[in-house]
Amino acid sequence: MWDYDHLFQSITELVMHHSPSGVEAEINEFLMQRFAALSVEVWSDRADNIIAKIPGKNPDRAIAITAHKDEIGAIVKSVGDEGRIEVRRLGGSYPWIYGEGVVDLLGDNETISGILSFGSRHVSHESPQKVQQEDTALKWENAWIETKLTTAELEAAGIRPGTRMVIGKHRKHPIRLKDHIASYTLDNKASVAILLGLAETLKQPAVDVYLVASAKEEVGAIGALFFTQNQRLDALIALEICPLSKEYPIEDGKSPVILSQDAYGIYDETLNAQLRHCAKQLEMPVQLTTLSGFGSDASIAMKFGHVGRAACLAFPTENTHGYEIAHLGAIANCIELLKAFCESEASTGEF
Repeated sequence: MWDYDHLFQSITELVMHHSPSGVEAEINEFLMQRFAALSVEVWSDRADNIIAKIPGKNPDRAIAITAHKDEIGAIVKSVGDEGRIEVRRLGGSYPWIYGEGVVDLLGDNETISGILSFGSRHVSHESPQKVQQEDTALKWENAWIETKLTTAELEAAGIRPGTRMVIGKHRKHPIRLKDHIASYTLDNKASVAILLGLAETLKQPAVDVYLVASAKEEVGAIGALFFTQNQRLDALIALEICPLSKEYPIEDGKSPVILSQDAYGIYDETLNAQLRHCAKQLEMPVQLTTLSGFGSDASIAMKFGHVGRAACLAFPTENTHGYEIAHLGAIANCIELLKAFCESEASTGEF
């Protein structure tokens, strides 16, 4: 049984390192140190992926397990007068998810905290904020970031068009809800914690295993596509969140989810069967589903012909792309299932 306190702490450390798509240096440095501390070979590639390799008994075969390290956020469109910043979404972010409150602007020279603002409530139809109180969805075009800094001060901090915005560390720290963890950016920091868990426990897999903390997934699986184009693989498994919603037959709890299909196509049935077989051997219940508004490193890489076999293993999550809630048991079971798979003959491609 994986220790929930240890897992919670691992996810917390990851969440507290900013990593908006394309500006992932903070999490990169942390991951390089963590993998190295586990005596695992680790490096970064030209696409900004962090890759750890665990040598297998059969070095002629290789699989990869990916978990994207980037998080959703926003990108600065313009720096206006009186310290006001306009941003637009980066990945699947919406201003109403964050609400008014502290956000961090990752400047070239300094991180600046500001307040995501929507305007006053005590207004009439003469103010543009009135429509948001009635029936119009709040959009990034209607919001701004208040910094109270001068244009010169913002420029000195390196705040410019293209600067990334993320939820402020002031509001980021996860909380425990009994055996659940609640936090922003469980998508996909909890999956990166699974990679670290595998690096900690997986010692002699059947084949070479690449643990890939992939870059820029939220904006098109860019890191995973680069890696899979340049590394021969017999199979690819992506780690992800699985949305809890009435339209999907998924229940909250300890049982991981194996995807059969998402918006980018179908997953490999043989690989899925191998994962189900390993789960059965562990007497671990798993859930099965197809998802519509969803994609992963694995499905995108397979669609573009970079890998022949791909799967996606996920843990049920509430409030996806918001303040997410997931059972620590499901995250822990992903570690156990993948460890069993990597150590089994199934990972060699034979079944």
